[in-house]
Amino acid sequence: MYIFSEYQEQGFLILENFVSSIICDQLRQQTAKLVSEFEPQTVKNIFTTNEQSRISNKYFFDSSEKINFFFEENAFDNKANLCQSKELSINKIGHALHELDSVFKNFSYNNKIARLAIELGLKEPVIIQSMYIFKQPNIGGEVNCHQDSTFLYTEPEPVIGLWFALEDATIENGCLWAIPKAHKLGLKSRFIRATDDTTSFKILDNTQWDLTKLIPLEVKKGSLIVLHGLLPHLSYANKSRFSRHAYTLHLIDKNWHYAKDNWLQRNNLPLNSLSIRS
Repeated sequence: MYIFSEYQEQGFLILENFVSSIICDQLRQQTAKLVSEFEPQTVKNIFTTNEQSRISNKYFFDSSEKINFFFEENAFDNKANLCQSKELSINKIGHALHELDSVFKNFSYNNKIARLAIELGLKEPVIIQSMYIFKQPNIGGEVNCHQDSTFLYTEPEPVIGLWFALEDATIENGCLWAIPKAHKLGLKSRFIRATDDTTSFKILDNTQWDLTKLIPLEVKKGSLIVLHGLLPHLSYANKSRFSRHAYTLHLIDKNWHYAKDNWLQRNNLPLNSLSIRS
């Protein structure tokens, strides 16, 4: 009951020591294996949160049911060559790690996460997407202030984000920042995918957030940050020499309405229930 009420009041929760150091390292090791097998010559998609330059293409849409790789904005030089190794150039991997990779699937569907989902009020929780975020040293890009429900819109309740710190997240290496209780102000915009696969932002409320109320969510390795879908949050660029790896899941209830004009649509992968397993 405490977890649910605190989450509803503040818009976020910090649960320390949710994941053991050993499991954090296992997830990082598996990611290193995936990166080593990835051939960057085949794709050079860049991830950006700048709304004026956001690019939506087939590779991006297909990632809803695949394990796809997205580079940092500053990963390439003016001749489209990587400025440094691929291991230090990838922004994130998404968005079906939890279904298609055995290590991430085993972690994502564990009983501890299932129990938490139920404590947060989900009756039949399912995972709609997963991401591995690198926040690379020196070039880890800024993520603008946003709400997760802008991109994953559901009714009657908003999506729930789970952000697992696989390394210490500090102000220096680009930790999350959030505006406590600002989830109560409602949804500002929606990212809409049209039937022809063009995308646009639909503005619902053009008032600005008070960014002076942002607070840093510095956490230690193994901590979990739970994010309300309407909570405004961001992370600044990482200009330090330390990475800030994190794994994220977004949960919804199978009985909720999931908007058909959300960018992420799952047509082939099943929505497996996140349930307590014996």
